[in-house]
Amino acid sequence: MSSKNEILKIEHLHKAFGDNVILKDFDLTVKSGEVIVIIGPSGCGKSTLLRCINGLEDIQSGNIYVDEQTVVQGSKDLSEIRQKIGMVFQSYDLFPHMTVLQNITLAPMKVQKRKKAEVEKEAIALLERVGLADKKDSFPRQLSGGQKQRVAIVRALCMHPEIMLFDEVTAALDPEMVHEVLQTMLELAQSGKTMLIVTHEMSFARAIADRILFLDGGELVEEASPEEFFTAPKTERARKFLQTFEYSKK
Repeated sequence: MSSKNEILKIEHLHKAFGDNVILKDFDLTVKSGEVIVIIGPSGCGKSTLLRCINGLEDIQSGNIYVDEQTVVQGSKDLSEIRQKIGMVFQSYDLFPHMTVLQNITLAPMKVQKRKKAEVEKEAIALLERVGLADKKDSFPRQLSGGQKQRVAIVRALCMHPEIMLFDEVTAALDPEMVHEVLQTMLELAQSGKTMLIVTHEMSFARAIADRILFLDGGELVEEASPEEFFTAPKTERARKFLQTFEYSKK
């Protein structure tokens, strides 16, 4: 990686499940503080891309660098690299038998060997920031979907990641809960956090992104600023994709 400002670089990424090719010769460079929103039809490789970046999926060829370290599934450095990457899934993945505070502090204490008092103080401050300080002793079953998702975001932030990956984090939420999660993500973006976001929330994508990546069939079909992409997409495929959202609003 050449520029010190580059935090993530993907070169010629090829990912397949058997004969089913998911990502084809994919390239991407992300600078520190950038917010990249990845959109496209279901099955185009968006979520798989995030999982490859985090080392959750092996790749057939190509390279992924995070802070100049190569992401290789099964390598001895993977645990260290993963600490630089916070990932928030659609399904929250909170431990049901632990309180909110225990869910957030587990990894910083176990993986990073940080002191309990220090981690709890930070966790409570982060919960305060997302309006959930009063829920620190609650269990996941006592929370709404939107609250669980905000806890999942705080849990990722407490590991001090350099990059945050969000995979369709509002897809399983009721419409009235979507706003509170998107607001949290918007505030993160405004604070300068590097973020890669997979979403179907087009107005949110337009508001938050520095760049829009449009994927189709495992390929990067179009890359543009939000204004360019949403007002004058260059490709016919992107135009048709955006039209489906226009129709769904009518």
